[in-house]
Amino acid sequence: MDKNQEIIERLRKEYGNTESALHYENPYELLVATILAAQCTDVRVNIVTKDLFKRYPSPKELAGADLAEVEGYIKTCGLYKNKAKNLIACAQRIMSEYGGIVPHTEEELTTLAGVGRKTANVVLAFAFGLPAFPVDTHVRRVSNRIGFAHSNDPDKVEEEDKKIIRKEDWSQAHHWLIWHGRRVCKAQKPLCGSCCIEDLCPYPNKNL
Repeated sequence: MDKNQEIIERLRKEYGNTESALHYENPYELLVATILAAQCTDVRVNIVTKDLFKRYPSPKELAGADLAEVEGYIKTCGLYKNKAKNLIACAQRIMSEYGGIVPHTEEELTTLAGVGRKTANVVLAFAFGLPAFPVDTHVRRVSNRIGFAHSNDPDKVEEEDKKIIRKEDWSQAHHWLIWHGRRVCKAQKPLCGSCCIEDLCPYPNKNL
């Protein structure tokens, strides 16, 4: 087994079947929660969406929502004014173009307001079970440190990681890298001394 595959297997053993920290019941809720999660913690998003989803349980209700009211629900999420506009516009397009059903291709998803490649990949992978590899800040950081990727461009990180990670592992490996970044391979002070892949990691600035 080469080094990269050993890293993947150790992360698999360490984080197993970890899932998204976002709370959702269907593709619409995951889409909304992921849009809100930009520059916001999952914990905060879960607090906000608990009431938001009661008020707007489907794209139909959100499409006809009052902007100020939506802003009030999501005000603690950060960038709430832009997010509120995007959420309403997103829901309106889902209603007008997709019959009220969240689309399940990257091309269609990225036509929705507030939806970039990462958000689209999250929805594809975890709402529809399709092979996709979302790259957030944790995935980007950890991938570069462990030598899977060599870029700060999320699209390039995705491309490089997908060459190393087996297609059937893409969605779960996304979670392994996220949780490793949150728990161990932190941005400021990585906990290298307690890292399950420290002996395989080429990161030059280890905190041992």
